[in-house]
Amino acid sequence: MTDKPQAPADKPSEQPSESLTPALEAQAVAEYLRAHPEFFVEHEDVLVELRIPHQRGDTISLVERQLKLLRERNIEMRHRLSQLMDVARDNDRLFDKTRRLILDLLDATSLDEVVIAVEDSLRQEFQVPFVSLILFSETATPVGRWVNSSEAQQAIGGLLSGGKTVSGTLRDHELDFLFGEEQRKEVGSSAVVALTHQGLHGVLAIGSRDPQHYKSSVGTLFLTYIAEVLGRIVPRFTNTLRSVR
Repeated sequence: MTDKPQAPADKPSEQPSESLTPALEAQAVAEYLRAHPEFFVEHEDVLVELRIPHQRGDTISLVERQLKLLRERNIEMRHRLSQLMDVARDNDRLFDKTRRLILDLLDATSLDEVVIAVEDSLRQEFQVPFVSLILFSETATPVGRWVNSSEAQQAIGGLLSGGKTVSGTLRDHELDFLFGEEQRKEVGSSAVVALTHQGLHGVLAIGSRDPQHYKSSVGTLFLTYIAEVLGRIVPRFTNTLRSVR
């Protein structure tokens, strides 16, 4: 007996082509919108982002042009808002670090504690790679770094005369005085502020390896606050510190 020809085995069912997926998704979206006609009333922000052509021939209607402009402005405003939020968060963090440092300075019971609080906070909390706190005195002090008035005026008199925070790229001899010859080679930009209160008592300088980090237009409000507090606290602990003015 000859075997009867067998019916061809059923072919496995083919999976839907991936190219059909977008069409299926579009159909599902369309069905959802038909079932929920109030959707765009409750989600107007989505409506602004939709692209709804309203063309006659090869021309674009005024309505579509207006919607396009509104969409672009909406995206631009979102970017600006995001940038403002980033700045606000950064300022919040800076304020909190500054507040903790100022409280430590107010609690300090010696000049040694003042110097340690400033240097540790700026290096560890503020993540500043180069920190220089120099006190001005005609006689040697056992704490921190000190220089006499004539040496300070000769080296950085131009930075102290204005009474304001100076930021940007400093000259080599100024960097040598503030950070030392070895560190000066690594400093790309700096911010310098005098410690003043009824006289000039010292200088506080911070530096970055990035030449663009401390631009002349960069706000130095928090550094100025720290310096103002130091200008009032430092003279309390020693009578040997004198104004260079």
